Amino acid sequence: MNLLILGRGKTGSLVAEVARERRHHVCTLDENENANAAGLTPDFLASTDVVIDFTTPSAVVSNAEACIRAGKNMVVGTTGWYDHLPRLRELVLAAQTGFLFGPNFSIGVNLFFEVARAAGAALEHEYSGQIFERHHAQKKDAPSGTAITLQKILREAGGKEKELEIVSFREGDVVGMHEVVLDSPNDRIYLCHDAKSRRGFAEGAVRAAEWLAGKKGFFEFREIWREL
Repeated sequence: MNLLILGRGKTGSLVAEVARERRHHVCTLDENENANAAGLTPDFLASTDVVIDFTTPSAVVSNAEACIRAGKNMVVGTTGWYDHLPRLRELVLAAQTGFLFGPNFSIGVNLFFEVARAAGAALEHEYSGQIFERHHAQKKDAPSGTAITLQKILREAGGKEKELEIVSFREGDVVGMHEVVLDSPNDRIYLCHDAKSRRGFAEGAVRAAEWLAGKKGFFEFREIWREL
């Protein structure tokens, strides 16, 4: 496939590397070359099969709108923009393109989501819950999209009235650690996912683009990862 990778940060660069290893043709753009999505013209995108976005929260919505206008399918790994999800979903469905997003493209994290959903039943049995997340100092959004998804999953599993505080840390070059603590007067449950490298995110994003090629619709990675 012809893949366009938006963003040349640590994860975006690794996505491009993994895509080349999987024998795709890769083009990349960084934010300086694509301010306000100016580089994403229909002519430039003409030969692109799927666009993969790992940019910043401030850039992703404009990028998505440009890709939708050009009729191009898109995978978005950037987080911090989810207030715009309902409107982008409407645009995608009206344009009959394909759009896949996720707070985390790691298979391990998506398994972790399912473990957290099962554990969330504790919130119906006098347990309180708290989420801790740690990322590198340069991460733009806090709390992380993964932590927000964990919060949503736990509330759905254990009752939406439950308060679930998220505590965020930004330090050094931490790839990504997420912890769920469920506490009761009698015991305490710890759940933890600790990413060793960004490669799991990158491989998941490229495999997501392979899955999305030729499809129409609006998808979330945690709903389709088992199909990869």
